[in-house]
Amino acid sequence: MSHTTINKSKILITGGTGSWGHELVKQLLEKYPDVEEIRIYSRGEHKQVSMRQEFKNHPKLKFIIGDVRDKNILNYAMAGVDIVFHLAALKHVPVCEENTWEAVLTNINGTQNVIEAALNNKVKKIVDVSTDKAVDPFNLYGMTKACGEKLMINSNFNYSFNEKEYAPSFICIRGGNVIGTNGSVIPLFKKQLIEKNRITVTELEMTRYLMSTREAISLIFTAVENSIGGELFVMNMPAATVQTIANVMITLFGNKDSQIDIMGKRPGEKTHEVLVSKNECPFTYIFSDNYYVVLPQIHDEKLQKRYKDYKKLNLSEFTSENTTRLSEDELVALLKKESWLWP
Repeated sequence: MSHTTINKSKILITGGTGSWGHELVKQLLEKYPDVEEIRIYSRGEHKQVSMRQEFKNHPKLKFIIGDVRDKNILNYAMAGVDIVFHLAALKHVPVCEENTWEAVLTNINGTQNVIEAALNNKVKKIVDVSTDKAVDPFNLYGMTKACGEKLMINSNFNYSFNEKEYAPSFICIRGGNVIGTNGSVIPLFKKQLIEKNRITVTELEMTRYLMSTREAISLIFTAVENSIGGELFVMNMPAATVQTIANVMITLFGNKDSQIDIMGKRPGEKTHEVLVSKNECPFTYIFSDNYYVVLPQIHDEKLQKRYKDYKKLNLSEFTSENTTRLSEDELVALLKKESWLWP
């Protein structure tokens, strides 16, 4: 399938009650008024009740309790679905380090269950939302997400399809830190400053990618509508040092007495994050100002033809150290657009 029309589609979102899921649903309803149905698949009943109320029992939303580990419920949930957004995962680095097998069961086995349920139900497009932690992984979370990417991309080539009857497209989208997602540093710093007027940081020289949730979700739609299957889309994200983030949060929510406590790296953390590795750069093309496309190492004529006129990415690797660096003023401007930060 060369292009996917989101309008008039039935959509399922795994992990749909999370931060990404909320914004994805909001923008789907705003930008695609003719979307037929959006199914929110997650395992937390309280979050589903809260989200149902937040969206005022919108008639196009259907809530399904289920875990990606449960293939039977996934099969039921995907009946008649056109597009799947796979967001469900155990995401916190320390949690995955401490609960290793749980991370494997959700992030690897769960992803394979999503793939198989999608194939069983002849879903047209399956989108895996991945993370910079999957590149040259240094922690278990990253390793499981790297496996998830491989499972998803290789599904385009590992199964026999009669393309006249059914030609699914599996793609991945890889992004860095999105401002305001559950457990991320900016809401944490705000809470610490309000409660104790001091924040805990790992290392001030660390750099981290930063993008608003709204911008990140908008980029996802570009990938969905333009991909043919087998691509890994990478967001061209700016970054900031932890020092810059800390200074800005103190400017916004602290005062001259605010303190910074240096804690050192946590297990599995990197000083700089990577979105395109040294090994991937030879297979990477500039799709637009906002996206790079990493093609699989498996040779595919359709993909080669699709991207033959795109320029190669002329970097040895793409990291939070060598990307565009946000200044304190730019970060302040970015944060002031985040309505959830200003109650």
